[in-house]
Amino acid sequence: MNIDLQSLSSTQIYHLMTQTVIPRPIAWVLSRNNDDKRFDMLNLAPFSYFNAVSSDPPLCILSMGKKPDGKVKDTAANLPVGAHCIVHIASAENAKTVTATAATLDYGVSELEQNNIKTIDHENWLLPRIENCPIAYYCKVHSTQDIGNAPQRLVFVEVLEVYVSDSVSKQDDNGRIVVDAMATNPLARLGANQYAILGSVLDNKRPK
Repeated sequence: MNIDLQSLSSTQIYHLMTQTVIPRPIAWVLSRNNDDKRFDMLNLAPFSYFNAVSSDPPLCILSMGKKPDGKVKDTAANLPVGAHCIVHIASAENAKTVTATAATLDYGVSELEQNNIKTIDHENWLLPRIENCPIAYYCKVHSTQDIGNAPQRLVFVEVLEVYVSDSVSKQDDNGRIVVDAMATNPLARLGANQYAILGSVLDNKRPK
Protein backbone atom coordinates (compact mmCIF):
# COMPACT_ATOMS: atom_id res chain seq x y z
CA MET A 1 0.00 0.00 0.00
CA ASN A 2 1.43 3.37 -1.04
CA ILE A 3 -0.22 6.36 0.60
CA ASP A 4 -0.09 9.83 -0.92
CA LEU A 5 -0.09 12.22 2.03
CA GLN A 6 -1.21 15.10 -0.18
CA SER A 7 -4.61 13.42 -0.41
CA LEU A 8 -5.03 13.19 3.38
CA SER A 9 -6.20 15.70 5.95
CA SER A 10 -3.85 16.78 8.76
CA THR A 11 -5.80 14.59 11.19
CA GLN A 12 -5.44 11.56 8.92
CA ILE A 13 -1.72 12.23 8.55
CA TYR A 14 -1.36 12.51 12.33
CA HIS A 15 -3.01 9.15 12.88
CA LEU A 16 -0.87 7.53 10.19
CA MET A 17 2.39 8.95 11.51
CA THR A 18 1.67 8.03 15.12
CA GLN A 19 0.95 4.45 14.06
CA THR A 20 4.08 4.10 11.94
CA VAL A 21 6.75 6.09 13.80
CA ILE A 22 6.87 3.49 16.58
CA PRO A 23 7.77 3.12 19.32
CA ARG A 24 8.20 6.71 20.47
CA PRO A 25 9.67 7.80 23.82
CA ILE A 26 7.37 9.77 26.07
CA ALA A 27 8.39 13.04 27.70
CA TRP A 28 6.35 13.55 30.86
CA VAL A 29 6.83 17.28 31.26
CA LEU A 30 6.38 19.17 34.49
CA SER A 31 6.23 22.96 34.23
CA ARG A 32 5.02 25.87 36.33
CA ASN A 33 1.96 27.93 35.50
CA ASN A 34 3.11 31.37 34.35
CA ASP A 35 -0.11 33.12 35.40
CA ASP A 36 0.81 35.42 38.28
CA LYS A 37 -2.43 34.56 40.04
CA ARG A 38 -1.61 30.85 40.15
CA PHE A 39 2.19 30.87 40.10
CA ASP A 40 2.33 28.05 42.65
CA MET A 41 0.41 25.69 40.34
CA LEU A 42 2.31 22.92 38.55
CA ASN A 43 1.34 21.44 35.20
CA LEU A 44 2.12 17.90 34.03
CA ALA A 45 1.56 16.51 30.54
CA PRO A 46 2.92 13.73 28.30
CA PHE A 47 4.32 14.29 24.79
CA SER A 48 5.39 11.53 22.41
CA TYR A 49 6.69 13.82 19.68
CA PHE A 50 9.92 13.94 21.66
CA ASN A 51 13.57 12.97 21.39
CA ALA A 52 17.19 13.91 22.04
CA VAL A 53 18.75 15.97 19.24
CA SER A 54 22.17 17.11 20.49
CA SER A 55 24.74 16.34 23.18
CA ASP A 56 26.82 19.55 22.98
CA PRO A 57 24.81 21.38 24.11
CA PRO A 58 22.56 18.59 25.49
CA LEU A 59 19.24 19.36 23.82
CA CYS A 60 15.92 17.56 23.59
CA ILE A 61 12.99 18.56 21.40
CA LEU A 62 9.32 18.65 22.37
CA SER A 63 6.67 19.08 19.71
CA MET A 64 3.27 20.35 20.84
CA GLY A 65 0.04 20.79 18.96
CA LYS A 66 -2.96 22.76 20.21
CA LYS A 67 -5.93 21.92 22.39
CA PRO A 68 -9.12 20.69 20.68
CA ASP A 69 -10.55 24.21 20.96
CA GLY A 70 -7.51 25.66 19.17
CA LYS A 71 -5.93 27.24 22.24
CA VAL A 72 -2.24 26.84 23.01
CA LYS A 73 -1.52 23.84 25.21
CA ASP A 74 -0.69 24.68 28.82
CA THR A 75 2.86 23.32 28.59
CA ALA A 76 3.58 25.45 25.52
CA ALA A 77 2.22 28.51 27.33
CA ASN A 78 4.45 27.71 30.31
CA LEU A 79 7.65 27.31 28.30
CA PRO A 80 8.87 30.53 26.71
CA VAL A 81 12.63 30.83 26.16
CA GLY A 82 14.42 30.75 29.51
CA ALA A 83 11.66 28.91 31.40
CA HIS A 84 12.46 25.79 33.40
CA CYS A 85 10.84 22.38 33.21
CA ILE A 86 11.52 18.79 34.18
CA VAL A 87 11.24 16.08 31.54
CA HIS A 88 10.54 12.70 33.12
CA ILE A 89 11.04 9.32 31.50
CA ALA A 90 8.07 7.39 32.79
CA SER A 91 8.17 3.68 33.50
CA ALA A 92 5.47 1.19 32.58
CA GLU A 93 4.18 1.37 36.16
CA ASN A 94 3.21 4.99 35.43
CA ALA A 95 1.12 4.09 32.34
CA LYS A 96 -2.37 4.84 33.69
CA THR A 97 -1.24 8.05 35.36
CA VAL A 98 0.58 9.23 32.24
CA THR A 99 -2.62 8.75 30.24
CA ALA A 100 -4.69 10.51 32.91
CA THR A 101 -2.45 13.59 32.72
CA ALA A 102 -3.16 13.86 28.99
CA ALA A 103 -6.69 15.07 29.79
CA THR A 104 -7.61 18.56 28.56
CA LEU A 105 -8.03 20.75 31.63
CA ASP A 106 -8.57 24.46 32.08
CA TYR A 107 -5.39 26.48 32.39
CA GLY A 108 -4.37 26.61 36.05
CA VAL A 109 -5.88 23.24 36.99
CA SER A 110 -3.05 20.98 38.12
CA GLU A 111 -2.82 17.42 36.85
CA LEU A 112 -0.75 16.59 39.91
CA GLU A 113 -3.55 17.58 42.27
CA GLN A 114 -6.18 15.90 40.10
CA ASN A 115 -4.30 12.58 40.16
CA ASN A 116 -2.64 12.74 43.60
CA ILE A 117 0.85 12.63 42.11
CA LYS A 118 3.63 12.99 44.66
CA THR A 119 6.77 15.03 44.02
CA ILE A 120 10.22 15.40 45.55
CA ASP A 121 11.99 18.74 45.95
CA HIS A 122 15.45 19.11 44.46
CA GLU A 123 18.07 21.31 46.11
CA ASN A 124 18.74 24.59 44.30
CA TRP A 125 16.10 23.86 41.67
CA LEU A 126 12.88 25.74 41.00
CA LEU A 127 10.70 22.69 40.38
CA PRO A 128 10.19 19.31 42.08
CA ARG A 129 10.37 16.02 40.22
CA ILE A 130 7.81 13.22 40.21
CA GLU A 131 8.55 10.83 43.03
CA ASN A 132 8.41 7.43 41.31
CA CYS A 133 10.02 8.20 37.94
CA PRO A 134 13.45 6.58 37.49
CA ILE A 135 14.85 9.27 35.18
CA ALA A 136 14.32 13.03 35.09
CA TYR A 137 15.96 15.80 33.05
CA TYR A 138 16.22 19.21 34.69
CA CYS A 139 15.90 21.60 31.75
CA LYS A 140 15.81 25.20 30.64
CA VAL A 141 14.13 26.26 27.40
CA HIS A 142 16.82 26.95 24.81
CA SER A 143 14.62 28.10 21.92
CA THR A 144 11.19 27.69 20.36
CA GLN A 145 9.82 27.63 16.84
CA ASP A 146 6.32 27.47 15.36
CA ILE A 147 6.00 25.39 12.19
CA GLY A 148 3.24 24.15 9.92
CA ASN A 149 -0.29 25.30 9.28
CA ALA A 150 -1.73 24.55 12.74
CA PRO A 151 0.94 25.66 13.84
CA GLN A 152 2.95 23.12 15.85
CA ARG A 153 5.19 24.48 18.62
CA LEU A 154 8.72 23.08 18.75
CA VAL A 155 10.41 23.58 22.11
CA PHE A 156 14.13 22.88 22.42
CA VAL A 157 15.15 22.32 26.04
CA GLU A 158 18.71 22.25 27.31
CA VAL A 159 19.37 19.58 29.91
CA LEU A 160 21.23 21.11 32.86
CA GLU A 161 21.13 18.16 35.24
CA VAL A 162 19.95 14.55 35.12
CA TYR A 163 18.47 12.43 37.91
CA VAL A 164 18.89 8.68 37.48
CA SER A 165 17.65 6.40 40.23
CA ASP A 166 20.27 4.18 41.84
CA SER A 167 17.85 1.30 41.31
CA VAL A 168 18.35 1.46 37.53
CA SER A 169 21.98 2.57 37.23
CA LYS A 170 25.56 1.83 38.23
CA GLN A 171 29.09 2.83 37.29
CA ASP A 172 31.30 0.47 35.28
CA ASP A 173 35.04 -0.02 35.78
CA ASN A 174 35.75 2.95 33.49
CA GLY A 175 33.60 5.29 35.53
CA ARG A 176 30.83 5.43 32.93
CA ILE A 177 27.23 5.48 34.10
CA VAL A 178 25.36 2.42 32.83
CA VAL A 179 21.55 2.56 32.87
CA ASP A 180 19.68 -0.74 32.97
CA ALA A 181 16.94 -0.44 30.35
CA MET A 182 14.97 -3.42 31.66
CA ALA A 183 15.06 -2.08 35.22
CA THR A 184 13.98 1.35 33.95
CA ASN A 185 11.10 -0.34 32.11
CA PRO A 186 10.31 2.76 30.01
CA LEU A 187 6.85 3.35 28.64
CA ALA A 188 6.72 3.87 24.87
CA ARG A 189 3.96 5.31 22.70
CA LEU A 190 2.33 3.59 19.75
CA GLY A 191 -0.74 4.69 17.77
CA ALA A 192 -4.28 5.35 19.00
CA ASN A 193 -4.64 4.14 22.61
CA GLN A 194 -1.71 1.76 22.49
CA TYR A 195 1.53 1.78 24.46
CA ALA A 196 4.50 -0.58 24.53
CA ILE A 197 6.95 -1.85 27.11
CA LEU A 198 10.28 -3.62 26.72
CA GLY A 199 9.94 -7.35 26.22
CA SER A 200 13.65 -8.00 25.69
CA VAL A 201 16.84 -6.11 24.88
CA LEU A 202 19.14 -6.96 21.98
CA ASP A 203 22.86 -6.40 22.55
CA ASN A 204 24.61 -6.04 19.17
CA LYS A 205 28.13 -4.67 19.23
CA ARG A 206 28.69 -1.83 16.78
CA PRO A 207 31.44 -2.44 14.19
CA LYS A 208 34.54 -0.24 14.26
